[in-house]
Amino acid sequence: METGGGPALQPLLCLAWVAAILPIAAAALPIPAAAGGRLLHQLLCAFSSRGKTARASSASSSSKARFTVPQKFFLHFYVVGVVVTTTLLLAIWFYAYMKMTPLVPEPSSYSTIASHLVGSSNSFSLASFWSSRPREHKYRVWRTVFVLILMEIQVLRRLYETEHVFHYSPSARMHIMGYLTGLFYYVAAPLSLASSSLPEAIQYLRYQIAEFIVKGRARMPDLVIDPSHLLKPLLKLGWCQWIGAVIFIWGSLHQIRCHAILGSLREHKDSDEYVIPCGDWFSRVSCPHYLAELIIYSGMLIASGGSDISVWFLYLFVIANLSFAAVQTHKWYVQKFEDYPRSRYAIIPFVC
Repeated sequence: METGGGPALQPLLCLAWVAAILPIAAAALPIPAAAGGRLLHQLLCAFSSRGKTARASSASSSSKARFTVPQKFFLHFYVVGVVVTTTLLLAIWFYAYMKMTPLVPEPSSYSTIASHLVGSSNSFSLASFWSSRPREHKYRVWRTVFVLILMEIQVLRRLYETEHVFHYSPSARMHIMGYLTGLFYYVAAPLSLASSSLPEAIQYLRYQIAEFIVKGRARMPDLVIDPSHLLKPLLKLGWCQWIGAVIFIWGSLHQIRCHAILGSLREHKDSDEYVIPCGDWFSRVSCPHYLAELIIYSGMLIASGGSDISVWFLYLFVIANLSFAAVQTHKWYVQKFEDYPRSRYAIIPFVC
């Protein structure tokens, strides 16, 4: 059975991630200046600049400042991320609860087989199809729920930190292209994590809405939520999910610490003065919060089972984007502070 939009969703997401990754990869390559390599690198640096790096670039060209927005607009990213992730999580969790529980195959009855042979009504065929899904498929849907829960934790925490931990300077700006990229990311990332199960979940919801329209509320079965059925399937998932969750928590704890350090650097909220951050992983790299983010998404990738190509492309974008931003931030630190520790790397110790 074809699931509505199923074959098209993952390829579209992969193409979107490739389109986002290619400019970063091209800017990082040693392309000769005559071939436009330097111009491409400068454009990407300008587009990705924010905060201190945006202030440095806009100081050299006042015209660039017109294409910037306040850095406090970072809040918009996480509001969008929470809305999209919560919507996807509720839709797929409801589908999993209704049609993917318990996590054992249900034997097909004679009447079900006969109805397929004689060509019964479409609604009955759909109901039979959902009830006879194989065990592995049910696990995949519940894995999607598990990974979306991790994403929900991530975006909710980042929303809280943006509002209560970071104190953005009134003059802190970011390029409009970086702002649009952030909005794109927090729509495409949860969609990529949900892409393997979303089309069938949407079709199931459409089927339920059609049933409601035809039968009316009085003839629809009462929905009784059993908390054990909501959570028990998650506890039956495999070792990949729990290893991924441990890695996710490890990265999250370090990112919380690093963000707290960065948030405490500017004691006066109206001041533009910067100091060298120290503590936690700052002793090794200039952007440990980015390193922690790589670890967080590594945990999500492992928890997803690694079978969805769109999740791999999401992960590649996270690596490319954060590595490029970390290198630019590291260069800014080195140029800004004469006593900046030369032993620090940009994002990954002993690598870059």
